[in-house]
Amino acid sequence: MPLKNQVQLITYPDSLGGDLKTLKNVLISHFSEIFKGGVHILPPFPSSGDRGFAPITYLEIDPSFGTWDDIREIGERFDILVDLMVNHISQKSEYFQDFLRYGRNSKYSDLFLTLDKLWEDGIPVQKDIDKMFLRRPLPYSTFQIQESDTYERVWTTFGKTDPSEQIDLDIRSEMTKQILTLFFENFKKYNVKIVRLDAVGYVIKKLGTSCFFVEPEIYDFLGWIKDLAESLEIELLPEVHSHHSIQYKLAEHGYWIYDFILPYRILQAIINQSSVALCDYLKTRPAKQFTMLDCHDGIPVKPDLDGLINTTEAQELVNICLDRGSNLSLVLSDEHKGEDGFDVHQIRCTYYSVLNCDDDSYLAARAIQFFVPGIPQVYYVGLLAGENDYDRLKETGDGREINRHNYTLEEIEHSLKKEVVQRLLKLIQFRNDYEAFDGEFKVKISSKEEVRLRWDHNGKYCELLVDLITKRTTVQYIDENNNLIEYIV
Repeated sequence: MPLKNQVQLITYPDSLGGDLKTLKNVLISHFSEIFKGGVHILPPFPSSGDRGFAPITYLEIDPSFGTWDDIREIGERFDILVDLMVNHISQKSEYFQDFLRYGRNSKYSDLFLTLDKLWEDGIPVQKDIDKMFLRRPLPYSTFQIQESDTYERVWTTFGKTDPSEQIDLDIRSEMTKQILTLFFENFKKYNVKIVRLDAVGYVIKKLGTSCFFVEPEIYDFLGWIKDLAESLEIELLPEVHSHHSIQYKLAEHGYWIYDFILPYRILQAIINQSSVALCDYLKTRPAKQFTMLDCHDGIPVKPDLDGLINTTEAQELVNICLDRGSNLSLVLSDEHKGEDGFDVHQIRCTYYSVLNCDDDSYLAARAIQFFVPGIPQVYYVGLLAGENDYDRLKETGDGREINRHNYTLEEIEHSLKKEVVQRLLKLIQFRNDYEAFDGEFKVKISSKEEVRLRWDHNGKYCELLVDLITKRTTVQYIDENNNLIEYIV
């Protein structure tokens, strides 16, 4: 079944009311006509860390959120997208717990990458590690095996603890493929329509490379998992933060990709009051993308925009974001920083806050997002025009939590009354329902202080005009009676 060209919601299972049952009620009560494109439910599985991104199993739902039946019921009304952390699984999983007990004698030992699978003698070589795109100081962790009282070093790309909570899977192993197949079959059983392959860029480990998006091996794995998904009528969305050329290669291979460039380009256009870089980008980007402004991590910068931005100008933009309360995720590896030392991986903030909580600026940003080809996603904090949550940031010490506020039902009701939210909901409905968005897209010639985007289809058209000086956003369109209507967002 093809994906719907309509707006999707991104939310944690507990962020809109506390659990999945409440989420379902909130969706039906307030957003049944808003999120016709579906709902991306961030990991609802039992997890040992990273707010769900260190899953223990995909065969259960964390009891504090609900059950698989809750997922199935939401899926009866909304297309559901879930994450599969295809690169790793929690050290608390039954698979790795068995390995911790029995080591090489574990029935699950083939799932994991002991270092001898890379270096013949199992001893890591620093010059190889120096070439890798690291997400932690060392890409492996040391664990004590209970039965033999020996130690094993296994690959762990991610994780803030030592040893890591997130244990990499050996995707070359037949056992890994069997377990991934089991997970996909369970997704199908409970109405999951789309699976995001989180961290898929890291699945190939090959000495002499960055161990990130290693070609051509990555395509062999993606081809295998795509065949599996298609056999179950599930769409795939590979999630890859990388140089844009890698994203474009995925698009050329027929995959949906994320537009991780767009959030920065829109922010840059609105803050600098210039559409030049944004419009140049919109003329060349692949159309088969999911678009977003905000998410559970941050606004991507490096490596997504490497080669596309002047780092001096980017630093000036980053400094404005910092002045507005943002914090940063930084690139760890010296080899992957800019030549001038520019090291900003992501800008962490709510999109509403980084635009100074200015309603018109925020709605201009959303209007541009919705007019760009692709499937638009709206993060739940952005949906409710949420501001930076400094209390949560201080409480957790995790910079990403600035944009992960959990809303009570009362807070949801209060936020829905805000004018900016009502204006956003009206804009989402227009994007969902107007037929020209299935037609031909054009970036129209404009001054550098404006953004003009247009869609045409079957004699109908809609055209967006954003004045980057005044932040006034106007949509012109032909209605069902062939009247020209002007709508101020």
